[in-house]
Amino acid sequence: MTERTVTLKGNPLKLVGPDLQVGSPAPDFTVVGTDLSEASLADIQQGKTLLIAAVLSLDTPVCDQECRRWSEELANLPETVKVVTISCDLPFAQKRWYGEAQSTIECYSDHRETSFGQAYGVLIGDLRVLARSIFVIGPDGTIKYTEIVPEVAEHPNYDAAIAAATG
Repeated sequence: MTERTVTLKGNPLKLVGPDLQVGSPAPDFTVVGTDLSEASLADIQQGKTLLIAAVLSLDTPVCDQECRRWSEELANLPETVKVVTISCDLPFAQKRWYGEAQSTIECYSDHRETSFGQAYGVLIGDLRVLARSIFVIGPDGTIKYTEIVPEVAEHPNYDAAIAAATG
């Protein structure tokens, strides 16, 4: 298996987990909500097209900007599309950010088990954070779009992700 990496300001960071492809089944995972309840893929998706924005930490400038952008974009998306953010931040930190940002997207923590990061191949093992990435999962549970941003300090391709979620 080829080692997969992303960079942070040019420094390579190794990713843990598989290289998921469009058309493959979306793996299940367990994360924790801001209310400390556990949630699986099915619990979160609820039969909708799901856009998952994985970020390093809501308390960093690019992640904060990205999540605020997704919150704004959600207002323009059909009700059949759900947008969530997953990070390894503690649920308490996510809840604080959520309130400060007045976000309309749900936040989930992968801190406890890194279940999402390992299943989706975006866990930066050495730092125990998630690589900036986007996954769009259709209502049928199939991956419709993936993007792992090569330089984690940069933004994802919002337009491509939205097109995949609404197309």
